[in-house]
Amino acid sequence: MSEIIPGSNGEKYVPYAARSGGESPVFFTRDLSAEGLKKIYARVNSTIGGRVAVKLHTGEQHGPNIIPRDWVRSLMETALDKAAIVETNTYYEGDRYTTEEHRETLKVNGWTFCPVDIMDEEGTDTLPIRGGKWFTRMFVGSHLKNYDSMVVLTHFKGHTQGGFGGSNKNIGIGCADGRIGKKMIHTRLGSDDMWSITQEEFMERMTESTKSVLDYFGEKLCFVNVMRNMSVSCDCEGLSAAPVVTPNVGIVASLDILAADQACVDMIYAMTEEEHHDLIERMESRHGLRQLSYMKELGMGNDRYTLIDIDNNDAQITVKDAVKGLKPFQA
Repeated sequence: MSEIIPGSNGEKYVPYAARSGGESPVFFTRDLSAEGLKKIYARVNSTIGGRVAVKLHTGEQHGPNIIPRDWVRSLMETALDKAAIVETNTYYEGDRYTTEEHRETLKVNGWTFCPVDIMDEEGTDTLPIRGGKWFTRMFVGSHLKNYDSMVVLTHFKGHTQGGFGGSNKNIGIGCADGRIGKKMIHTRLGSDDMWSITQEEFMERMTESTKSVLDYFGEKLCFVNVMRNMSVSCDCEGLSAAPVVTPNVGIVASLDILAADQACVDMIYAMTEEEHHDLIERMESRHGLRQLSYMKELGMGNDRYTLIDIDNNDAQITVKDAVKGLKPFQA
């Protein structure tokens, strides 16, 4: 394991009762379908307009766990008909390392029904980061500034380095360009090891990258996390991803990025030991919970929230209610 930054406690889960501050609305549906996705998006789309970017992890070739294309197609055709999916090239060599390889992978995975903008295809631009301790600016794909608002549509799952991948990872890594921005996040200055950053420093650098995008768009963002096919592996591992053992849950959405990711993490912790063991081990062993505490330190949202069940007349529920009676995952 990498060196740990003392005192950050990214391996320690903070129960809801131990948190302080305001609360944000978080919407929830158990309806894992195109209709469920459209229904919950309608609850958080009030600030979305103009030229719209949909930040989606489109996956390595034949990746088994990405958000189903038919769901995204239905959403794009009905609610986001003039929007574009946006991505950037990867830092590691693979199916999406160059723009040419990336476009071939998009075809293989079926992302051909709407425009897909590889934002760093024509180079980079920078966004300022206010209040960070690692960076003052982040390099992003230059096309990011072509958009007025962003829908962050995320497959919530584990992650080999980040512990978990929610909206924060989707933006922080996914908007940074493949050669400069991602290197800034992953690699210590002067190191030849492209994965040399320490665990909690990585969470903080990734989160500062996210903050640059949040500060750029202001209120014109929304966050939708799909809790389905949650392997401990990221979709960047494609066919090499670890088998899914965590039950499917539903879809979470909010205008608050921290509240959205925190609610998903809380739902994982509210599961039974058998249901959540692998995913919690991945989050804690990588100190991934530092993503949440650092978002709060940077003023990026609230880790307290009101969970609103849109399947049940907008009743306020607990995370234990949300995960009650889950069925074991079946491929």
